[in-house]
Amino acid sequence: MTKIATVGEILVEFVSHRPNCGLQQIGDYSGPYPSGAPAIFLDQAARMGATTEMIGGVGDDGFGRAVLQRLSEDGVGIRGVTTSPGLSTGVAFVSYYDDGSRDFIFHLTNTAADHFQLPKNILDPATIYLHVSAASLGNAAMREMIMSSVRGIDAAGGKITCDPNARPELMRDAAVRDSLAEVMDCAFCLMPSTSDLEFLLPNLSEDAAIEHLLKAKAEVIVIKRGAGGATVVGNGERLDFPGHAVIEVDPTGAGDCFGGTFVSLLAQGASLRDAGVQANAAGAIAVTRRGPMEGNSGPAEIAAFLNRARSKEAPI
Repeated sequence: MTKIATVGEILVEFVSHRPNCGLQQIGDYSGPYPSGAPAIFLDQAARMGATTEMIGGVGDDGFGRAVLQRLSEDGVGIRGVTTSPGLSTGVAFVSYYDDGSRDFIFHLTNTAADHFQLPKNILDPATIYLHVSAASLGNAAMREMIMSSVRGIDAAGGKITCDPNARPELMRDAAVRDSLAEVMDCAFCLMPSTSDLEFLLPNLSEDAAIEHLLKAKAEVIVIKRGAGGATVVGNGERLDFPGHAVIEVDPTGAGDCFGGTFVSLLAQGASLRDAGVQANAAGAIAVTRRGPMEGNSGPAEIAAFLNRARSKEAPI
């Protein structure tokens, strides 16, 4: 079976229960929630039945053990995870505003999150699907390992998938911009959000941006629209999936959950339509629970959700 891998940050996250606090006021938090965009993506891919391998780093501490336990229980391969006894596991804090925006504080640099080795002989570069979350490119140490992996796998005939996740604060760094451009040029599947398109290709309409992206190596383009659903373009067809009516609790990680579902199903031979339907549902489920990985789901839960949606039951 085709294996899906990610290289990047593994961390835990603490979420403020108090909106509009800007991470500067005393309030209640919950956590540690297992997190890190590559880890969220891969956990969801494993839940959907894919064979997976996580490459990253954690500390020999309670936070690290909590994440590894979650990943292992959900079927994620963790042979590629480095445990560093002298370094702490990466940590993030997040708070929300009423308009849906967020404040993050990350503690990643010089933690176990960016101190790991690329393992040998656990990935077949000719058959692997390597997913790149572009936010991981902002860390210089991780960027070097990600780009080394991308180049080797692309040269060997493996497949690259990418969530551009073009955060403006990261794109001010020329090294990040250049690396993201290189990844996008060799990716067979790109999954930008509408805001990614607006930032990366500001002078193009959405249709023109899709055509531009398809001129490189990409065969499949997925446009994530948040609550508005998603669009999948590939194999000469365009598929539009409307959003689902749900009660949003925590949107962090929903895009990674969508991507993990979509790529997992593609790797297992699903059609673009089936992968899009299930990924769209998985993204909707993800926002209904607090914690970036708590909303991840499996085939049975997604099927039940879609059955309720078809029956036009009340929002979840």
